[in-house]
Amino acid sequence: VGREAEIEVFHLPGYSPELNPDEGLNGDLKQAVTRKEPARSKAQLKRAVVGHMRRLSKLPDRVRSFFEHKTFRYAA
Repeated sequence: VGREAEIEVFHLPGYSPELNPDEGLNGDLKQAVTRKEPARSKAQLKRAVVGHMRRLSKLPDRVRSFFEHKTFRYAA
């Protein structure tokens, strides 16, 4: 109440991955994991995913770049 001027609403289609900033992260993760030797078990896959996410957590500029793409800027 009283904060309408501070909120901007964006109406998006039900399914629109090209407008979803998460897709930048998903693409980065998939590239990083598939560049290496394929995981032979769920445990190996989990280690690869967690390792990549930990590396990304130390690279805030890279994470920020996922949101700066022209189609995602509305969310930043």
